[in-house]
Amino acid sequence: MPYLFVFLLLSFAAVAAPRPFQSRINSPNGQIVLTVTASDSVRFSVTHAGQTLVLPSTIAMTLADGRALGIRPDVRRSAVRTVRDSIIAPVAIKRRVVRDHYNELTVECRNNYAIVFRVYDDGVAYRFRTAFPDSITIRNETAQYRFPADPTVYYPAVQPRPNVDRFHTSFEEPYQVSPLSQMPDTALAFSPVLIANATPVRLVITESDLEDYPGMFLARAGSALTGVFAPYPVQETLQEGEFPQMMVTRRADFIAHTRGRRSFPWRVLVIGTDRDLPSTDLVYRLGAPNRLSDVSWIRPGKCTDEWITNINLFNVPFRAGINTATYKFYVDFARRFGFDRILLDAGWSDYKDLFKINPDLNIPELVAYAKSKGVRLSMWTLAHTLDRQLEPALKQFNDWGVDFIMTDFMDRDDQKMVNFYTRIAEACAKARIMIMFHGAYKPAGFERTYPHAITREGVLGSEYNIWSAKATPEHDVLLPFIRMVGGTLDYEPGLLDNATNEQFRPIAGKVMSQGTRCHQLAMFLVYDSPLPIFSGNPSSALLEPRFMEFLGSLPSTHDDTRILDAKLGDYVVTARRSGDTWHIGGLGDWTARDLTVALDFLGDGTYEATLCTDGPNADRNPVDYQFTTRPVTRADSLPVHLAPGGGFVIKLQKR
Repeated sequence: MPYLFVFLLLSFAAVAAPRPFQSRINSPNGQIVLTVTASDSVRFSVTHAGQTLVLPSTIAMTLADGRALGIRPDVRRSAVRTVRDSIIAPVAIKRRVVRDHYNELTVECRNNYAIVFRVYDDGVAYRFRTAFPDSITIRNETAQYRFPADPTVYYPAVQPRPNVDRFHTSFEEPYQVSPLSQMPDTALAFSPVLIANATPVRLVITESDLEDYPGMFLARAGSALTGVFAPYPVQETLQEGEFPQMMVTRRADFIAHTRGRRSFPWRVLVIGTDRDLPSTDLVYRLGAPNRLSDVSWIRPGKCTDEWITNINLFNVPFRAGINTATYKFYVDFARRFGFDRILLDAGWSDYKDLFKINPDLNIPELVAYAKSKGVRLSMWTLAHTLDRQLEPALKQFNDWGVDFIMTDFMDRDDQKMVNFYTRIAEACAKARIMIMFHGAYKPAGFERTYPHAITREGVLGSEYNIWSAKATPEHDVLLPFIRMVGGTLDYEPGLLDNATNEQFRPIAGKVMSQGTRCHQLAMFLVYDSPLPIFSGNPSSALLEPRFMEFLGSLPSTHDDTRILDAKLGDYVVTARRSGDTWHIGGLGDWTARDLTVALDFLGDGTYEATLCTDGPNADRNPVDYQFTTRPVTRADSLPVHLAPGGGFVIKLQKR
């Protein structure tokens, strides 16, 4: 009898145990193969052209009630579908028509959840989908990435500060580069993060459709990278100071409390060569579709800012500062050189009260003056203040004709702060006001869902020249391969006092940049931003009208984008088309080099090429640049010399 009992128990266990599952799905072009297995846990692996890029890596999600999604899964069914579609972008960041071709595998498991996998020609992605009738609490998520050998990792890490929450960061750090095995265990990297092997194919790890959930950091766990998520903030205090903000002082033992029926953020692996990465829009495609019924009021363009140069004007008949005369001067400057709007940065109001206007400013007079010149005003806000005064503040901005605001100093991406972005974006959409988030994490597809969230900081940019030497040409040229993969970025280029590595000094009020004048110019073409901000000194700019007219004529949205040449960390050459006109921007590191730009992408006929390139003395005086013009056809190539920290822009206008 005991033997029979044991036999029955074993037989029952054999029947009850989930059956192993395995499925493979290819990219549309067949180059990428994603393999999904399910036994003790769900794992995925990736190959490209037969070469392993990702070893079997674990996927799981643990709920507070003990349920573990992805652990010992009971796969009920799986389904594959093929999608060959396109997205018409309301704001054409890289291209007007976005090709959206992928193959999708959905693995449905018992207990009301599924895992959805997609394979594109330029990467793979997966997400959890749940169908619980009630709200759920997520204790943690396992997002593991295992690689063959010991790859090189390019990552920006949170810098720990005494008595400050571990997850508090402005998402503005230079890239550290090291073998994975030498990445410190304590390093907390924020995505995107790039993985480089000995082959030309790179991986960029990031996420998309981040909503009502914390963003993903990455840390080394042995020979793998694994996702780390900020726990939910249960206690915050207002930190006083120049820019007051809410600081987390205690966190919960879970990362999110959310609705039970939903799709979670995509975990994304962008795959491509150096020429592929700056051109990809995979993260955009994975973002939730546009939620605005009317986008006609969204106006990309170019803006000015005065904060970085500390309004240190000269050759003006008034005392420069935060006053009406200064901003009228900025309006005149914008009008002359083709900028659509000017930004009134920090100081136009009390940081803590958007209705306590600087007494030296006559806003109604300035509004009327800007309107008479066809220039719009834009306003900086402190995030904590904007949130507290949101509805009346947006009404005031509407009354002033302000169609674009910036909000600053969030410096977190836990669930509560991620929800702040959605709440602010929806309120701004209702008021028909574009929004830029500073002190912010990467967009992660947000600009598809809310196209009026026109651009985003989350990058170490021009302002760092005020107080540090971190914004180097090496840093600048890494951004298109890594940070830009995660979405638009607001670098605020255009500094006109340019220096070599030896000459550079961080000097507040007389801010210079590392690299050449054309390096600054090229950022307006190379970086994705439908509303780039010129941060240079207008007084200096007025002395060089041809250069400024050329800069002001550069488009900020594009019908098509192609990467003509690129090498990770060394240089990138980007071609953008707007109508029948092409612009080419090139950005280089501290190494001088000669490039040849082939024009075989042009249509038939003759084009007038206008080149703004590093001048013959730019290696000693990086301010030096030169203009040349010549007729070209698609059969031609243009030789271009990059000085150390150099750049160039070419305009190709069809005759």
